[in-house]
Amino acid sequence: MESRLSDQSTTTPPLTPPVLVRGGGDLGTGVTLALRDRGWPVVIVDQPLPGALRLHVALAYAAVKGQWQVAGVQARLAPDLGALDSILAAGHVPVWTGSWRAAAAHLKVATLVDARMRGLSDADLRPADAAMIIGLGPGWRAGQHCHAVIETSRGATLGQVLLRGQASAHTGIPGSVMNLTHERILRTPVAGVLRRVCELGDLVRPGQTVATVSDSPIAATIGGLVRGLKLDGVLVGVGHKVGDIDPRADARLLAEPTDKAHRVGRAVVEAIDTLRARQRTESDPNAVAWSNACT
Repeated sequence: MESRLSDQSTTTPPLTPPVLVRGGGDLGTGVTLALRDRGWPVVIVDQPLPGALRLHVALAYAAVKGQWQVAGVQARLAPDLGALDSILAAGHVPVWTGSWRAAAAHLKVATLVDARMRGLSDADLRPADAAMIIGLGPGWRAGQHCHAVIETSRGATLGQVLLRGQASAHTGIPGSVMNLTHERILRTPVAGVLRRVCELGDLVRPGQTVATVSDSPIAATIGGLVRGLKLDGVLVGVGHKVGDIDPRADARLLAEPTDKAHRVGRAVVEAIDTLRARQRTESDPNAVAWSNACT
């Protein structure tokens, strides 16, 4: 089913306390933008060196830059838990690089969205961790890890809200751009620390070294724009995706969130609306917690 923003966005009571989004990369930023469009406060939790590829459209980049803006929404690095409150009060999105549980406890978070896309390797949540938990992508199972799962595989079901079961299996096939899929992706030949040779926005030719890992080069197989590239100093494993080349070579794409991010963001809003309605009508333990947190 296609996800869409609720027609009741102007009358639905605001979510307080804020929604906590784990992972502020492309998809986590899309989720944050959709939630903010609804008027809901958001806190992002990520690493001091975020693992996102397309950092220009990742609010988590504030962890490195101190502050970062995407689509008119400004994120600011919170140096301590107290700063979360002041940044929220100023109307911005705090980025926290400490324990997500500490942030959730400090802010009395009732809604958590895991946008790290690590459900297959690190599905570390259970429904009891928050009144409402939404997981993005494969690996998460509604009812076991979270209350709802969002389909993130491109195709007819992208953005589907699943209240039972799990999302489609990970295919490993990147999205097609000008009929190119695997050719666009930069992967590591060995494990180690990534060192950038090029920067985001650079134009490269086939065979050009874009980055190195433990002195082993990672070369572009096609020509185009370096649209995604992990940060200098990030630890990576063998075969990890560390960047992508866009054959369209259009620098404007660097600052534009993907259509996938927007659609997944709208799906999270739909999931929250659906779960709120369900929790108001069902007599389960989470209903009381959620009702108290949102009134």
